[in-house]
Formats: sequence, C-alpha cells, structure tokens
Amino acid sequence: MKVEYFIGIVPPEEYLERIEHFQRKWIKQLGVEPHITLKAQGGLTADKKWIDKVQKTCKDFKSFQVSFDKPKYFGDNILYLSVRSNSLHELHQKIVKEVSPSEVSIKQYFELDDFVPHLTLGKAQYGGNVSTGLSKKELKEMERLADIELTPYPQFEVNFIRVYELNNEKQRYEKYLDISLSN
Repeated sequence: MKVEYFIGIVPPEEYLERIEHFQRKWIKQLGVEPHITLKAQGGLTADKKWIDKVQKTCKDFKSFQVSFDKPKYFGDNILYLSVRSNSLHELHQKIVKEVSPSEVSIKQYFELDDFVPHLTLGKAQYGGNVSTGLSKKELKEMERLADIELTPYPQFEVNFIRVYELNNEKQRYEKYLDISLSN
C-alpha cells in the first residue's frame, strides 16, 4: 500500500466551499479539497521523521498574507488560480531545505526555483482514465467562469499549514495534521 503525503495551505472556509461548488460543475469526485500546494510529495516519507522538521520550521515562521489572482495555465492542460504572496516562496524553500528531497524529486515536483504557488481548478488528461480529466473546451469554459464566479479574489492570512495523507481506499487525499505558524 502506497503512503503519500503533501503539504498545502487551505483557503478560508467560505471561499473553500465556493471553489468546491465551482469545481463540482465539472468534476464529480474531487481528489482533495482545494488548496495551495506548499510542498509536494518528494521526501515526505512513510516514517514521518520529516514532520518534526516541518513543525520546527513553522514554529519560527510568522503568519502571512496570501491573495488569489486570475486563472492561468500550466501548459495547456492544467488550469489554476494564481497566488500572490511575499512569504510563501520563503516558507516553501525553508520546508524543502529541511525535508531535503532528492534533486530528481525537486525537479519532478517543480520545487525551489521552479515553484509556482497555485490552486488547481481543473486538468485535462489524455488517454487512461478519461473521467478524471476535462476536455480543452471544458477548461476554457472553467477559465471564463472562474473570472466571474470566483471574484473578487480574496486575500487572507495564513496561520497554519495542512499535511495531507493519501487514503488509498477512497483514492483521495485527506487532512492528516494541521501545523500552526508563529503569531
């Protein structure tokens, strides 16, 4: 059984519900609650030794502001809400350095210099399981409606981060642990 974790930032509850409601027009089964990925799976091992390092990093890191912005694409198949924040990159780098995943993993998950803070709205996937992906046309429609239904884009304070764990039975990432930042 595969054990996988990643670390994210959760938007405020009411905006979280707005995004989920928005996504459900296209996606029946969401694989995880809407979030900003802070640290991808690389180096977050089943032994959980990394959790202490992440907690130590967060204990010394002050709460900070994040704001969502216009939808953008990775390539032409992943639509996301862009994210603006001065401190987000710094926290990402500190956590990656503490966890110290392999160079291959850093490249694979677009970390450090390649890190682009975002909240994924939808993906187009080819071949394989077609039901999990959207068509190009649906992504375009999603992009158009995001600018109407998800605005005004909120700014909010981040005072904790969330560790997600893959629930293999449900094929869904679920909350494992919330870690507070320094106030």
